[in-house]
Amino acid sequence: MTAERIRYLDVDFDLLEQDEVLALLGARDPAAPFGYWVTPNVDHVVRLHQDRSDDREAVWDSYRHATLSSCDSRILAVIARRYGKYLPVAPGSDMTQLVLDRLCRPGDRIAIVGGTATTAASLAGRYPQLDIVQHQPPMGMRRNPAAMDAAAAFVAQARARFTFLAVGSPQQELLARHVLRRGDAVGMGLCIGAAIEFVVGESRRAPRVVQRMHLEWAFRLMADPVRLWKRYLVTGPRIFALARAEGRRDPPGT
Repeated sequence: MTAERIRYLDVDFDLLEQDEVLALLGARDPAAPFGYWVTPNVDHVVRLHQDRSDDREAVWDSYRHATLSSCDSRILAVIARRYGKYLPVAPGSDMTQLVLDRLCRPGDRIAIVGGTATTAASLAGRYPQLDIVQHQPPMGMRRNPAAMDAAAAFVAQARARFTFLAVGSPQQELLARHVLRRGDAVGMGLCIGAAIEFVVGESRRAPRVVQRMHLEWAFRLMADPVRLWKRYLVTGPRIFALARAEGRRDPPGT
């Protein structure tokens, strides 16, 4: 199976349904050279366009070199459809659970970068057949080259089948690119943010009916308004201006 890739809002997306992504991940040789999967959503896309930090080119580069790139946002998929673009949705939170339940085999080594010791212990209790190892980098790893090197070295030395990169975006994408650049790691890195917290029950997903109504963002906002109000009420809506500008440059049907 090969993936057709399109570029929308300057970000690459593979036209793979959720089960197709799983099939590719499951078929991949655990000893194959390291690759990684990114899941751009509305927040990622807006930030990519508005980031003015000194490493913004490195952030763009980390998305460009991803082995797989799936749309993580139902809202983004709806916007794209309005402008004649089809983006299959494969949310990182859903996929993390499915990878653990369907793809991982007894004895597989699973590495985690990020999270708490409690999170890793809870995951090990839920999946006792897996060999789970964890690295906890310091806060601000993006601006700490030594910490980034240490995290990349851990991934290379772990030689895990799947490595869950759970340090938030864009740190996790930058780390994945750094690991790829080293050239001595194996397995597949999954840039999954806080998805493991949902797997072990530390955080709660929106009910399925809310997800189908494209209102998971509202559920999360109500659950943690202090942390998320700016993302969903200020930053997120900027996606509409980006989509309109893209639509003017590339009208549907052209």
